[in-house]
Amino acid sequence: MLNNFQENTLLLRFLRLALVNMVSYIMVPLVGIITLAFLGHLSDINQLAGVALSTILFDYLYRTMEFLRAGTTGLTAQAEGRGDREAVLLQGLRNGLIALAIGLAILVLQYPLRELGFALLNATPEVKTAAYNYFNARIWAAPAVTLRFVLIGWFLGQEMNGKAWLIIVVGTTSDILLNYLLVIEMGLGSMGSGVAAAIDAYLMVLTGLILVLGEVQFQEVKAVTLHIWNKSAFKAAFSLNGDIWVRNLVLISTFSLFTNLSSAMGTIFLADNTLLLQIIFLAMYLTSGIGFAMETLTGNFEGQGKKDHLKPILWLGGVTSLLVGLSLALVCCLFPEIIFNLLTDRRETIKQMYIYAPWLLLVLGFGSLSFMLEGYFLGLAEGYTTRNVSLLSLALGFAPLAIASWYFHSNHILWSALSAFMFVRMSMFLWQLPRTFQEVPKEQLGLIN
Repeated sequence: MLNNFQENTLLLRFLRLALVNMVSYIMVPLVGIITLAFLGHLSDINQLAGVALSTILFDYLYRTMEFLRAGTTGLTAQAEGRGDREAVLLQGLRNGLIALAIGLAILVLQYPLRELGFALLNATPEVKTAAYNYFNARIWAAPAVTLRFVLIGWFLGQEMNGKAWLIIVVGTTSDILLNYLLVIEMGLGSMGSGVAAAIDAYLMVLTGLILVLGEVQFQEVKAVTLHIWNKSAFKAAFSLNGDIWVRNLVLISTFSLFTNLSSAMGTIFLADNTLLLQIIFLAMYLTSGIGFAMETLTGNFEGQGKKDHLKPILWLGGVTSLLVGLSLALVCCLFPEIIFNLLTDRRETIKQMYIYAPWLLLVLGFGSLSFMLEGYFLGLAEGYTTRNVSLLSLALGFAPLAIASWYFHSNHILWSALSAFMFVRMSMFLWQLPRTFQEVPKEQLGLIN
């Protein structure tokens, strides 16, 4: 059991990490909204539609690469907890090399990736032209995008949240300014937005590397260089990153299937569900910030062998994530007129949203806990657990009810499918918790350096 001083210290560490992560992570969708607003004010609406279409491809290409951040944070936090400076450096260097290799591979394969992706997406020739222009510009950011995930994850693993926050602030600020300059002032449309995104990614990496130089001495890097090419360590890193990649792919695919099934039911249902999903995504970004805090602290305590700290941090994370998720859902249910009018002024759409808003209580209630617990297991470097839970949640929770929603043409059943997906995720993570409290022999802590 923890004494009062330990509990207060833990609470302050958790709140500091959670708040910084939540503020940082929420900037991502806000910048996206501002960027779309710039494009939405152009006379040619095809520019906006083209960027929206191309963004679907980048969700799969770039957002799935976030496993590089998660795979770096947990292992770095464990090494930091053990006081193993060499392992901290090696985690950053190895994952940095993996990130660069993946980024360069995306560049080399950009043509087949582009052609295959757009072959699966339907749009008018004008929209596809705008989408191609955006894709052709933004794709050159691939090495920077993958490397920035590692840099942010490395700082988060050491509880250097201020530095991770600075990287994100530089990115969000430059993205807004560059989009205004290239899209509004220079009238470059979708291509200008793609160029802005590419430059923004490299500015973030440059900022991160400058911050790294302030933390790491050249002699330290030189000393660990010979240990970078440890085959067992690389194999472990690839395994962890691969598991988290599968998790990311399942999550993105689940929401894509939800949207496609909504579209099959008609334009009104698609509009309703798309707008309600924006509220869910907002909650996901906030609770993912809590999950990042869980990942850092859990990894740190695991590295120190402090199993008695795991339960208190779980209570803190659980209460905080539920407060965030359920508060957002309750606001939408209690004050729908205010919230929904911010999203649309179409009365028929708002009227339908009233009907389906109560589903947010289940989706955000189960979802907020599941994302928090996911951060906990990633802190333990259990990528295989997040992978298995995600796959089974899709197969057992979402798929059966999603098929039923398509068969019966029922939007309520479709929302029950998304609720079931989150419920199964939460339940399976909770089922796995007891074994994580068991003591592990010291020689089994951490991974090979």
